[in-house]
This record gives sequence, structure tokens and C-alpha cells, in this order.
Amino acid sequence: MVDMDRYARHISLPDVGIEGQRLINKSRILVIGAGGLGSPVLLYLAAAGVGEIGIIDDDLVDLSNLQRQIIHAESSIGTSKVESAKAQILSINSTIKITTWNARLSPDNAQEILAGWDIVIDGTDNIPTRYLVDDICKINQIPWIYGSIYRFEGQASVFNFEGGPCYRDLFPEPPPSNAIPSCAEGGVFGVLPGVIGSIQATEAIKIIINKGQSLSGKLLIYDAESMTFKSLKYSKNVDSKPNLEEVRKMFVDSGWCEKIPNRDGEIDEPASAGNNMFHHLSVTEYQERKAKGWQPFLIDVRSDAEYQQKRVSFTDLQVPHEEILTMVNDIPKDRDIILLCRSGMRSQMAAMFLAQDGYDSQKLYNLDGGIMAWSNQLPSDIE
Repeated sequence: MVDMDRYARHISLPDVGIEGQRLINKSRILVIGAGGLGSPVLLYLAAAGVGEIGIIDDDLVDLSNLQRQIIHAESSIGTSKVESAKAQILSINSTIKITTWNARLSPDNAQEILAGWDIVIDGTDNIPTRYLVDDICKINQIPWIYGSIYRFEGQASVFNFEGGPCYRDLFPEPPPSNAIPSCAEGGVFGVLPGVIGSIQATEAIKIIINKGQSLSGKLLIYDAESMTFKSLKYSKNVDSKPNLEEVRKMFVDSGWCEKIPNRDGEIDEPASAGNNMFHHLSVTEYQERKAKGWQPFLIDVRSDAEYQQKRVSFTDLQVPHEEILTMVNDIPKDRDIILLCRSGMRSQMAAMFLAQDGYDSQKLYNLDGGIMAWSNQLPSDIE
């Protein structure tokens, strides 16, 4: 029976009503991670009345978490995050069934833990787990909601919803583990996970009540500094398939770490993405093309400060990736264009922006490995 008093503001919405609230009360949602993203997700799912919430996290509450992980309190320091989160959820809504795992999601337990949920929400901060979630959800036909945060920028999308694109369609291949920066060098604007986590919770409730348009096939990018949202479209790759063997290797590779921050402002994602939007180019491939007379237009999309520290000597244009569309009058449409950043992520975003602004994707090339790869393989070009 629906609690008419508790959910009165939902029930009064024509697009929710009593039937929509019943669907929410019957729903089962698994949240992976009870940290920055998991905090607002769990709080809003509990307040909305989701019938059963699953939480998996193997971490303990630390003082440094409290700057952004709002589900936890000083009194919870030193306790497991799943138990701290469970207590807070029940203080908001004691009618909810909560299932917890004080463990890390892995290839050994993922199939069992992910089975049977209506929706999975990713609140993690590492690449191997995202590929694992994507593959298991695709095998079991479960939609999952992605969120990623770093410094002042966040991303969100919906994968595997009603036959739509998956994470591997947007990020086909993981980067080499040795390309990942140190785990101790990151940072995140404290309120940023509140924005992205709220978007994830919004998408979950919309899917449950079957209302509105989801983020399936769209990557939403939020910049807290400029207070802007941008949406990039991507499509399903019919050749994309789960690869649990690859995922298992990622988990046992000691080069991977659980948290993947990057001091130079890049989201913790693979360097290769959206292969239907632009080309990927290695430094070796650039050398081979250059030897045949290739003269592309080179754009460095790092920050001004990064550019002053190290740059390719013959750069044609330097502009931060989020500002690239302000410079379209200076970017030719009749030449091949190479986009370059530190390691390949921001340049990938810039390529997506140009492709969606009408530039021929066949003329856009993301330099995988960025300035790091270029300086290692062609140091004579660096100044």
C-alpha cells in the first residue's frame, strides 16, 4: 500500500501519481559505491521510496570523505561505509529493505551480486569496475547509470537501456594500466558529486516510472566552473561485445589502482572513445603519415598553463577543450585535424564537440597518449 502522506508530493504529479509511486516502491536498485556519488544517489532513492536498495563498498569512512560524501558523519569515522549508509537511509525511510556487501565488486562476485536488480547505479571511481559492470549488465540485460567526477567536471550517461548503447560503445578499449597517473594526486570540488549523483538518481526514477527521455546514447558533461552543461551523442556499435577475460586481467594487473585521479584535469576515463565519431591516432601512425607528406592542423586543447610548460613546436592552435567551439572560425574544415591534450581524454571531448558542430569526423584525429606520448617518442618536436 502506498503511503499517501509520505509521498504526497510525488502522487500529486500527473506523471507520477499513485501508480508511479507504486512502481517506485516495488523497484530494486543496486548502488555500487557509498562515496561521493553514492551519497546523493542513496539519499534520494531512499527519500523517493525505492523498495529495495543494494549497497556494495569495501571502504571505511575517513575524515577526508566528509567534504563531499554527505551520507556519512563524524560519528561514522572508522566504520564501514555500507553500514554508515544503511543507518542513514533507515533514518530517512525505515520502510526500505537494504541489502549490503562490505566487499569490493570483482569478477568473482559480480555475477551473483548484480543479478536480479532493476537498475544498477555506478558510484565508483575506477575503470576496471566500470568495464565489469558494463559487461555483466549487458549479459543480464540490466540498464545501468554511469557517473564520473574529477576536479570541477562531471559526466553522466545511461547504458544498456532498452537495447541502447553500452559503456564499451563509448569507450571501446581501456588504456594501458601504466598510463594511469598516481592515485594520490587527485581532487574534487565538494559539491560536484551532489550534482552528478542527483542526475543519476533522476535517471533511475525516470526509468522506473517510464517517463521522460533518458541519457541513453548521450554523454552529459557538467562544468561547475563555467556552470554549463553539454550533451554529446554516441551510438551503439553492433560489434561491441562483453569481454570478461579482459576485465579479469585488468583486476589482477598491479598497474591498476582503485582510484584514478589526474592532476592535469582529466576525467578518469580511457583514452579511446567514441570510435564512430573520429579517428584514433598513435604517434607512430603520425610519423608514418608525416613521412608521406601529411600536413594536418594541430590543436592543443590543454590549459594555457600546461601549454606554456611543454608543447609541440609546430602547434597551429591552442585552446582549452571546453572552449574549442569559440574558435571555429580559426579551425579549417578542409584539412585533417589532430587534437592533442595531456594523455588523450580532453582531446577526445574536443573532437566530439567539433564533430557535433558539423566538422567531418573523417578529418578528426585524437592523438592517443597526448603530449606524454609525443614527448616520449618524438622529443625533438617538443619545446
